[in-house]
Amino acid sequence: MKKLRIAAFGFRTLPPAKGAAGADKFAMELLPRLAAQGHSVIAYNRRYPDVHIDIDEYKGVKVKTFKTVKKKGFDTLLHSFKCTCHIIFRNTADVVHIQNGGNSIWALPLRLFRKKVYISQDGIDWKRDKWPWYGKIYLKVSSYISAYFPNDIIFDNVIARQYFEKRFNKKFSFIPFGSEVEKVTDDDSILKKLGLEKGGYYLFVGRFIPDKGLHYLLPAFEKSQSKKKLVLVGGSPNPSPYEKEIQEMASPNVVFPGFVYGEDVTRLMNNAYCYIQPSDVEGLSPVVLTVMGLGVPLIVSDIDENIYAVQDTAITFKKGDPLSLCEKIEFAESNYQEMKALSCKAKERALKEFNWDNVTEQHEIIFSGKKD
Repeated sequence: MKKLRIAAFGFRTLPPAKGAAGADKFAMELLPRLAAQGHSVIAYNRRYPDVHIDIDEYKGVKVKTFKTVKKKGFDTLLHSFKCTCHIIFRNTADVVHIQNGGNSIWALPLRLFRKKVYISQDGIDWKRDKWPWYGKIYLKVSSYISAYFPNDIIFDNVIARQYFEKRFNKKFSFIPFGSEVEKVTDDDSILKKLGLEKGGYYLFVGRFIPDKGLHYLLPAFEKSQSKKKLVLVGGSPNPSPYEKEIQEMASPNVVFPGFVYGEDVTRLMNNAYCYIQPSDVEGLSPVVLTVMGLGVPLIVSDIDENIYAVQDTAITFKKGDPLSLCEKIEFAESNYQEMKALSCKAKERALKEFNWDNVTEQHEIIFSGKKD
């Protein structure tokens, strides 16, 4: 395959830093693998006033960092504008991979300068409660730009792709996330640091935004009879009123470690009694796939994207229903052998269906223009 010059933006930082989300995990897994195949890859990081990664290279990927602002939404627009100018005027790539359909407006100038542009879309963004009304209008308009101006949209879940194909009467690509993580050494220092015991806690990892359903998880956990702890990993470098509300409503049995990354977050997943994903809106969650690949029991909301990922290998609860989630936590407490049996099935499914090497190969095929 011809070696490509690829530029990527739309995530926060490579490797992930405080405030990271699924886009950062995706970049961390995909871009180094593309570089390992001999392609020239440049990743564009964001530098916030209080959060940045000061590197020029990561696992064979060149890293260029631009300053941006803390204002949610506008930070992405400003950073993406700078990335687009740098790609065009420094001619850093022939292929541009953009995460987030809200960035699709930058496909216009990039295509004018004869760049191939591919948008990775992980869901139907304007349905996310984190956006104000004007943000939702912008994202709806962006969906039309995404549909017609880039070379292709690459979806990570079939539900969102079906929606776009029906709405725009066009065919788009589908490539799911991978599930594997590098094997980590036995080290319980992160557990000791947080006062945790193996199998002694439920876990959530992600951003503290309404989409993720933490305002269902906390009351459900508090209402349950569980004596275990609930560990909520994540947060934002710019805490929102919602995030502060979540922290204020939590009991002493809820642990907020802040942002945890690398091997430590994998260890937290691997040693959890059960992982809970209470989301209202998701793409194909890389965290859920990772947990499946580790063979850790799962409770997830019954949204289509989660059902597609887990099928019959996890316990599901009714989306947005704390009582339903409480019942599933109670089930996990008294039926753990059944939970473990499901997690074994989940691991088999994840490693068979969601493989990062296959993900990389499929992106190479699309980027090189050899898609059937």
